[in-house]
Amino acid sequence: MKKAVFSLAVVAAMCAAADTDWDLGAWRAHFDAQASRLELTHEGGAKVAGTLSFTGPKAVTGSGVAANAAETAPWKVCDSRDGAAKRLALVDTRDNVNGYITLRSDGSRVSLLVYHRTAFAFDGRLDFAGEIAWKDDVFPCRVKPIAGDRVLQVKSGPARSALDDALFSRSEDAALVCCGASLCCEGGKWKFSSALDIAEPGRSGLSFRIEKDYYKSRWVPYYRPLDTKRAPHAPTGWLSWNTYFDQAGSKENLDEARFAAKWFKPFGMEIWNIESWQDNSPKLPVSNFYNMNLETYAAQFPEGMKWLADEIRKLGFKPGLWMAPYGTGSDAFYNEHKDWFLHRKDGKPLSCWNGRYTLDPTAPGALEHLTKIFDKASHEWGYEFFKIDGMSGRGPGYCAHLYERPDVRELMHDPKCPNPFERTVAAFRKGIGDDRIFLACQGHFTGAESAYADCSRTGADIVHPNQPVKWANICLQARCTVNQIFAHSVVFWSDPDCMLVSQGALAREQAQVEATVVALPGQQTFAGDKLAELAPDRVKLIQQALPVCDTAPAKLYPQFGHLPVWDLHISRPFGDWHVVALFNWEDEDKSVSVEWPEIGEEDGQFIGWEFWTGEYLGRHLARLEMKVPAHGVRLVALQRTARNPQFLTSDRHITQGGVELKDVRWDADALRLTAKIEVIGGFPQTARFALPGGWFLTGAEADGKALEAKTESNGGVVSVPLSVPETRVVDVVLSFKAGK
Repeated sequence: MKKAVFSLAVVAAMCAAADTDWDLGAWRAHFDAQASRLELTHEGGAKVAGTLSFTGPKAVTGSGVAANAAETAPWKVCDSRDGAAKRLALVDTRDNVNGYITLRSDGSRVSLLVYHRTAFAFDGRLDFAGEIAWKDDVFPCRVKPIAGDRVLQVKSGPARSALDDALFSRSEDAALVCCGASLCCEGGKWKFSSALDIAEPGRSGLSFRIEKDYYKSRWVPYYRPLDTKRAPHAPTGWLSWNTYFDQAGSKENLDEARFAAKWFKPFGMEIWNIESWQDNSPKLPVSNFYNMNLETYAAQFPEGMKWLADEIRKLGFKPGLWMAPYGTGSDAFYNEHKDWFLHRKDGKPLSCWNGRYTLDPTAPGALEHLTKIFDKASHEWGYEFFKIDGMSGRGPGYCAHLYERPDVRELMHDPKCPNPFERTVAAFRKGIGDDRIFLACQGHFTGAESAYADCSRTGADIVHPNQPVKWANICLQARCTVNQIFAHSVVFWSDPDCMLVSQGALAREQAQVEATVVALPGQQTFAGDKLAELAPDRVKLIQQALPVCDTAPAKLYPQFGHLPVWDLHISRPFGDWHVVALFNWEDEDKSVSVEWPEIGEEDGQFIGWEFWTGEYLGRHLARLEMKVPAHGVRLVALQRTARNPQFLTSDRHITQGGVELKDVRWDADALRLTAKIEVIGGFPQTARFALPGGWFLTGAEADGKALEAKTESNGGVVSVPLSVPETRVVDVVLSFKAGK
């Protein structure tokens, strides 16, 4: 029998053709040695693919150290040369294997580890960079909490941050966690990059893992992705409760709506919500209202609720309706339907915040009745937004708590019913229909509301009946926002309660805090003041909060307390900037600061503009610090410094460009800056552009017509006034020259 003789070339060819597809549990790996390309594919569809490259010593001595540490060269990444499975080889410039990359998996995680051949100790860097393909709805975020964190963060657009460690998919409720890689979006595609240090154990590993049921397994057992077809953005509007309480009828609502149609609808106000309309509602408490049928308080709503909905719609608003259907104060309704209500063991009816008689959701016929009244209010009366109260996840006197108590369960028709509260919210949705917006007032992400509602009143009451808004209420509103913003736009739109800015109750500084707390994170924004009584500067505060800037949470976990720094990171195809709020929650003036790494910026130079005071802050190298008055806030747009003139800010919206700026470009050849800016008809606004030293403005135009732009802030800023009769996007062109 002849012995087979193989040349080295044949052996090499066989090795090159070796199987490079590896089963790694939930992941599969494929390595293309020719292109040095590694693909990692998860069974759920996520794919991480990129190029592996290694930079090591130009020469390695026999003792395993670099001959000259300063001399480096690219090494090859090859298939394993010794038959070891799930391992790649690092081949030096002399074609020797002097290091390895191991691939391993432990369930949902796949990891890479780079390490030396035995006893070697040279420095070297492994780069793995490429693209991540997964679901279309993913956004970048952080899932690992930061010890001592002082910053609430939200994003608008695919903003890159050094703090990001994951991509989250709303539709899948899953996070692709990247440990050791940075993420960014370029050209609509998600890119990753990582640099592993072979000589530093703490930086020699990289992993990717899929966390399924991210929200559902932690905080939101009834998780379903937010339906953005029904509610494409956080709603905006007005409601009467916080200043009128139980005294607003159809006349008061329409008077306010006529004012709002002129002053706020052009800015994005959409919904007009009617409160305290039920029969027997001329005076609190709510438990006396006839909440479980559709009887109307004729003295304040003589024309009826359908007529009012039609009139609101004529003014350009969507009509909304407040309902509190977990009980009633009507003796007649109770006597007609006693079996629908809860009774104590002595036979007396059980009362709650919603009524002197409390609904039993397990009673035959009760849920059908709820569905019927919501169906009528929606499809016969024509209401398009429903604020449903009394379900509070916060207070023990409300039904979300009440129905969970064993002593109350014993009183139900079906004491063993596992989900009486869910049965009610399902009935609400069924009656409202799939094309109406459902706000769960004092709903909560831990309850069944998240499966049915589009919005949730996450904040506590901003006022108490017949009292003005107070600083303590604003502080509580802010604390609730910090704690629950991580569910915003994922589970439902967050409603922090109304934005109240009345000069009769709040000093200007406090009103600015209130506007910032509600609007900067992109939450539902409803005004609640008597609008015609507001001073012009308070009217402008509301205008500057409308419409809502679409945002997503940057940190997917709850935070606590009154954080001193809130950061909105905005990313657009034409630019990227931060809007940073520095809050002083205390009773004395103080300095508040933030370091760039706290907002996800590793380094760089920024220029700043403070929104409320109109102050140009110039350049900041490593941090931002400002003196902030007691109960005050400073709101700073931070733009990364450019060598040429650049967009700086706009006074149109609290996001300083996040809503109104549609495009901005610099033409280096023509020394021209062009911008597309939406301007509200009949309401002048001002855009500002930073002017570096050595640059001079030579001309300004809007839609081809000359503008009287001017320089300010010691020549560092160009101020451009904009005004049009009808709302439209204006083309701004600024021309410059460079000089000494």
